[in-house]
Amino acid sequence: MTSQRMAHGTGPGSLTPDGCSVDYYATLKPRGEPERIHAAIPEGASILELGAGAGRITHSLVALGHEVVAVDESPEMLAHIQGAETVRSPIESLALDRTFDVVLLMSFVIETADDELRRGFMHTCRRHVAPDGCVIFQRQPPEWYDTVQEAERVTEEGNYIRMTNISRPGPGLLLATTEYNLGDRRWTQTFLSKRQDDDYFEAQLNKAGLTMAGFVDGDRGWVRAVPR
Repeated sequence: MTSQRMAHGTGPGSLTPDGCSVDYYATLKPRGEPERIHAAIPEGASILELGAGAGRITHSLVALGHEVVAVDESPEMLAHIQGAETVRSPIESLALDRTFDVVLLMSFVIETADDELRRGFMHTCRRHVAPDGCVIFQRQPPEWYDTVQEAERVTEEGNYIRMTNISRPGPGLLLATTEYNLGDRRWTQTFLSKRQDDDYFEAQLNKAGLTMAGFVDGDRGWVRAVPR
């Protein structure tokens, strides 16, 4: 299965290959993630941010004193980023001739149900992390897959978000659709994700030359990994 089948979207304006709305993502603000990352890494650490989108996390990390290289497949997303070097590339095929103190893979991207694509993500992380550096992955805590239900909420920006059409088509798999509203515009993104239990995640990391090194702030949704 291709990544496009794993996630796709609908709605006005530019959409990324996995169905994210560029217009919508450009309105989103960080919710403490940059400060959490900053507190967990050295001052002034160099950062490779994979799947940076429109810079929701990037801009704050730059403001906190980090040199950030922001990578995304979408040129429309990257056009919103300021103050950081940008690289247009799929994550799995990225090959920069340098390493970084920190590699970030946020926004639950690692939970793709495409096992081959996930392996590609992990190998990219390993290729670009310095020998004494670390990789930070954001995932849903594994138990979330047992309890998640259809829900709706209003963001701090006043946007309406709804998760619907939830099903579990196979062991550890979750199929769902997220609806986003911004004024009179509406988008949907349907995704298939795969639960990443600790043992399973560690085994995948090991094959890529990484190993788990705990959780950021003790939060099991934020995995820290280091070179083996």
